[in-house]
Amino acid sequence: MLQTTPGKASTAANAAPLLAVRNIEVVYDNVILVLRGLSIDVPNGAIVALLGANGAGKSTTLKAISGLLKTEEGEVTRGEIVFDGERIDGTDPDKIVRKGIFQVMEGRRIISDMTSIENLRLGAFTRRDKDVDADIDMVFNYFPRLRERTGLAGYLSGGEQQMLAIGRALMARPKLILMDEPSMGLSPLLVKEVFGIIRQINRDLGVTILLVEQNARAALSVASHGYIMEQGKVVLDGTADELRDNEDVKEFYLGGGGDQRKSFKNLKSFKRRKRWL
Repeated sequence: MLQTTPGKASTAANAAPLLAVRNIEVVYDNVILVLRGLSIDVPNGAIVALLGANGAGKSTTLKAISGLLKTEEGEVTRGEIVFDGERIDGTDPDKIVRKGIFQVMEGRRIISDMTSIENLRLGAFTRRDKDVDADIDMVFNYFPRLRERTGLAGYLSGGEQQMLAIGRALMARPKLILMDEPSMGLSPLLVKEVFGIIRQINRDLGVTILLVEQNARAALSVASHGYIMEQGKVVLDGTADELRDNEDVKEFYLGGGGDQRKSFKNLKSFKRRKRWL
């Protein structure tokens, strides 16, 4: 995989995004409307954060991209999803993996009664080349702790399981990794370590990452751009710096809004206004 180089920044800015989600709607069970006209762009080689509270539709967005909606009676009923110049909405999940998208699910979802190496080999199931062993060594270089854990993956700590889930994604040699809540259940120290490795993987390998996260502070520390979702649609987007400096984002997602705390009246007004954007 080619590394992203600073000299190509201006060219990349003018290029079509690697992933373009265009005005999609998602319906579950032919009744429940979850996403309502959602649009996001993910540039090639970037880390993009998708932020929002529980129930905002973040995980549904990832499943729409990876094709996993089909496993939950969900469907993209409007709009389109374009990856690397090709429309992929409605495509089977295994074919989407072969096109270069791999999703790291919320809660890790490693196979607990398999070893770490067996889990990593599972991530390479779509490959037919002979470099799998070399890529396992690459994963161990990023996550040296996994090299020492030779037992069943179910006995790994939460942080080690998250590292294994990310390593399994790398084994597919993806162009785009979809990460769903990588900080879930981790201590602050482990969150910092995992996000540092995410940044390093992006920098070293040039892998594009769409990151769904409730820990907005951690996500914006590694992302170049972010989108904030509420009730199935984007209500705010901008560069990571712009979002970190936004007073409303500080109060509602970063745990502080400047020197003076807003009144409950303004708090309710802001929530009401956002819902109807």
